Amino acid sequence: MVVDIRPALPDDAADLARIGLAAWLKGIGPHVPDAVRGRMVRDNPFVPFIREMGPGILVATVNGHVAGLAACEHSDDLISDLWVSPDHEGRGAGSALVRALEREIAARGHAEARLEVLAANSRAASLYERLGYQRLWQAVRYDAILAMDLDKIGLGKPLPPG
Repeated sequence: MVVDIRPALPDDAADLARIGLAAWLKGIGPHVPDAVRGRMVRDNPFVPFIREMGPGILVATVNGHVAGLAACEHSDDLISDLWVSPDHEGRGAGSALVRALEREIAARGHAEARLEVLAANSRAASLYERLGYQRLWQAVRYDAILAMDLDKIGLGKPLPPG
């Protein structure tokens, strides 16, 4: 199995929006009210996100098939998005995407990569901890896209100079 990382292409948009929503439904969907989940399915906020970010999104392919996406939405040290297709979980796409973003973050001059994860999403938190991230805080934070408070964990990892 070969995992490749590359910038998003315009032709990836539909696949990335589908993957983002499917991964969100699996990892976060069970922890939000039905009305929020229904709004996410109806409006799929990944569509405008992908349109706005364009090649700023990294794409993982597994054996040539789009498997996941990741981004630092504000081109800083915060990994804002990591979404892997449920069909490709556990095959290295998520780890490869995080490592690629870490290289970009270090190249921008940051000494640390940061991220936030839903506290109830233990599978995601475990991935980050396996990749060397340490828990920095846990707090209830407002999520503007979901229009609700969520219990989140903040994690960080020192990076070698870029």
